[in-house]
Amino acid sequence: MIKNIVFDMGKVLIYYESMRACRHFIDNEADQKAVCAAVFDSPEWVLLDMGVISEEEGFRKMCARLPERLHEAAKQCFDNWDKYCMWKNEEMEALVRELKAKGYGLYVCSNASIRLPSCYKAVIPAVECFDGLLFSAEVKCIKPQKEMYEHFFRRFGLKPEECYFIDDLPMNIEGARACGMDGHCFADGSVENLRKDLEKVLS
Repeated sequence: MIKNIVFDMGKVLIYYESMRACRHFIDNEADQKAVCAAVFDSPEWVLLDMGVISEEEGFRKMCARLPERLHEAAKQCFDNWDKYCMWKNEEMEALVRELKAKGYGLYVCSNASIRLPSCYKAVIPAVECFDGLLFSAEVKCIKPQKEMYEHFFRRFGLKPEECYFIDDLPMNIEGARACGMDGHCFADGSVENLRKDLEKVLS
């Protein structure tokens, strides 16, 4: 029996688009793409999600890929990405509140950098409904590594078979299933399809 619903954050509970920061701080389209590639699509971004590199070190390596004239704009994008790149999915807020009212435990298990613990409350819909949140940088690993899911189950004292996971990446759903937690791939972004799936799973 499913007792707990576990949500990914980016592109599930919230909308996320890294180019929004670049478009805000940079006028030239080619420069926007260059900064986005160097900062947000970088190996350092993954390391920040894993919590194994500082923001200072990560940004220094990102800048090494860019011409000096773009360093200040890149700094603006990097320093302010959490203000421009994430915003609430209002449809998800309604679903979260409905699931809470029905008595399900609600959790977040997300690949997210060391900055997220200080700003997630501003963007996660119905954040007060959640019973626990785990961000990858806290535990020095990321989905779909089995260690991430193991940390999650252990931290909140949950049984994998009693949890149902919602994530936008197939590999993260596969990783969860390998650890005993079934799930729904939210790659299509359809809350309607998710609701239909939950009706079957939770009935």
